[in-house]
Amino acid sequence: MPHISRTRLLIAASVLGLAAAHPALAQDTSVEELIVTAQKANQTEVTRGGRLGVLGDKAAEDTPFSIRSYNAALILNQQPQTLGQVLENDPSIRTTYGFGNAAEQFVIRGFVLNGDDVGLDGLYGLAPRQLVAPELYESVQVLNGASAFLNGAAPGGSAIGGSVNLLPKRAGAGDLARFTAGYTSDAHVGASFDVARRFGEGGEFGVRVNGAARGGDVSIDDEFRSTYVLGGAFDYRGETVRLSADLAYQRVKVRRLRPKVQLGGLTVIPKVPSSDANYAQDFTYTTLRDVFGVVKAEWDVSENTMLYVSAGARDGSEDGVYDSITVTNATTGAATGGALFVPRTDNNEAAQAGVRLRGTTGAVTHEVNAGGSVLWQVNRNAYDFLGGFAGFPTNLYATPQIPRPGTGFVGGDLDDPDPVSRTRLRSLFVSDTLGFLDDRLLVTAGLRWQEIELRSYDYFTTLRTSRYRSDALTPVVGVVFKPAEGVSLFANRVEGLVQGGVAPVSGTDPVTGGTLPVSNANETLSPFKSTQYELGAKWRIGRMNASVAVFQTRQPRSYTAPDPSTPGFLRFDSFGEQRNRGIELSVDGEVARGLRVIAGASILDAELRDTGVPAQDGNKAPGVPDYLLNANVEWDLPAIPALTLTGRIVHTGEQQVNAANTLQIPDWTRLDLGVRYVAVLADRPVTLRFNIDNVTNEKYWASAFDQFVPQLLQGAPRTYKLSASVDF
Repeated sequence: MPHISRTRLLIAASVLGLAAAHPALAQDTSVEELIVTAQKANQTEVTRGGRLGVLGDKAAEDTPFSIRSYNAALILNQQPQTLGQVLENDPSIRTTYGFGNAAEQFVIRGFVLNGDDVGLDGLYGLAPRQLVAPELYESVQVLNGASAFLNGAAPGGSAIGGSVNLLPKRAGAGDLARFTAGYTSDAHVGASFDVARRFGEGGEFGVRVNGAARGGDVSIDDEFRSTYVLGGAFDYRGETVRLSADLAYQRVKVRRLRPKVQLGGLTVIPKVPSSDANYAQDFTYTTLRDVFGVVKAEWDVSENTMLYVSAGARDGSEDGVYDSITVTNATTGAATGGALFVPRTDNNEAAQAGVRLRGTTGAVTHEVNAGGSVLWQVNRNAYDFLGGFAGFPTNLYATPQIPRPGTGFVGGDLDDPDPVSRTRLRSLFVSDTLGFLDDRLLVTAGLRWQEIELRSYDYFTTLRTSRYRSDALTPVVGVVFKPAEGVSLFANRVEGLVQGGVAPVSGTDPVTGGTLPVSNANETLSPFKSTQYELGAKWRIGRMNASVAVFQTRQPRSYTAPDPSTPGFLRFDSFGEQRNRGIELSVDGEVARGLRVIAGASILDAELRDTGVPAQDGNKAPGVPDYLLNANVEWDLPAIPALTLTGRIVHTGEQQVNAANTLQIPDWTRLDLGVRYVAVLADRPVTLRFNIDNVTNEKYWASAFDQFVPQLLQGAPRTYKLSASVDF
């Protein structure tokens, strides 16, 4: 299209012009200093340690848990459009989609982390629940393992294998004014700004405002995405009091999202379509709008006593027509399509308060934490199975476009949805970290009382269908021993209270492969306890960090199956458990001057137990790869100080597709390459970036993970990314 060509030419001309600006000034010492400073600020890094929930900010060597943080420079340099693309750097995480829509889900240590359970500055229920635009965040923190004691029970019933916490951008020590323009193939263009200032005699007051707007087709054929975000952060840093307020707006739209592929009783895996193929219908779309924020206060009552409180809220609105494709013939690609319209709103509030005390008893140091948290959620939604449950004929390899089906099977008020669930989570916690041998031995013991209360309502009558209130005491024990400088050995045992899974409105008939309604749609299963054991080591050598951990976690397994009491319907329930064991290794830092690496590996053994089907007991859990490998490298060329070469390899082992282990997808490898160059224009540093994801344009099934039915997610095709940032 002509306007796309003009856009590409304009961007290319701008980049060439900016690059040409540097050589003319190459001999200027001040220019060299600008380049060195800009290169350092652009370094992609992983921070060990971070914000450990109720325990506060901790260095890696002092924590009995595995935690990593990916910084804003990584987000800026890799040009991700979603949170899942940021987490592609982590060797323990893979990203998939939710049931039938664009909701990103993250598989950590073989267990799902729902978008509902991504934290925002330590609080659940406040971050956008389906797709998160990464431009608003200073850091993305990943905590491997159960975090129910640290953060409280996750409201969405996940976070068994790990959690993700987003830290909003705040004004730093220096002023910032940055503008970035970017392009992503096939025709996705956007721009962002980021401004920060500190005021007052000592810089006590800080303001940071940043936003982004982008839109256009992405590399999947005719898949359109647009994103608009705006965030504001205000903070005060006094001698004894610290205050902050973070407010944000996000609006995301996706049209013709390439759906996951369901398997209708197939005995073989369908051939992967061309890498950029799109088997979605033209009438499908998702529109997401969120307004959210957090306010915090900390008061140093004395040198050893701090009081803190934080509270936040989110108002979310979703609207979409989602399609499904169930392949019934693996050779020809013949399939049955389905369409579902869902309007939804969410109103969530969360708060936490506590006290942190430090002291000594003889030769033993103490850090005591005590407090409580509460979270409220109200979900309103309805649904319409457009055209009913018969579906329409379609094809995986040659997808015909059909008109949007008319109204079919409706549940709830489509124009003004009523509440279908109300959730309240409350908890009280206390812990003490004891330090022995000059804090070379740290022992953390804690206890959290947690209560989950849920009320579910019928879509048709709006009457309450179920109510439960369950509480439990969940202890935590962690030990850290530092035998030498830069070396930490750690172990932990953590219990968590987890809300049961939520029944979907539809599922796949295991016999015919067709779509059937779920008789207990939106019902939340009873909560359960999980237990994690972990043992590991961390060490720091020069500018390099490394860690290794072994772990075991158990979780009940929930999915849909034919409902014997209601013919023609499925029922969602728990069937047995999944036991995951594994080993994780990660390294990051500067191997040599100018050569930086982020790498790691995970080996997983995910086993099904007590499933009720003897032939499946002992089988591998579907969608959990046998192993994961990641390596991300940056090299500042010594001969050209302004130039940085980048590369990333992502490798994922084979995955079982069904519980019977009769279907599996092979392992896959993706190669990403890039280059970054710092130029100077009018005494201003300008950073140019060019990345290619999936350089070899591999076509592959990326994930077989799904909480409900066997489904395959196809990996993204070759994607070009180009951006330029200028600091004023």
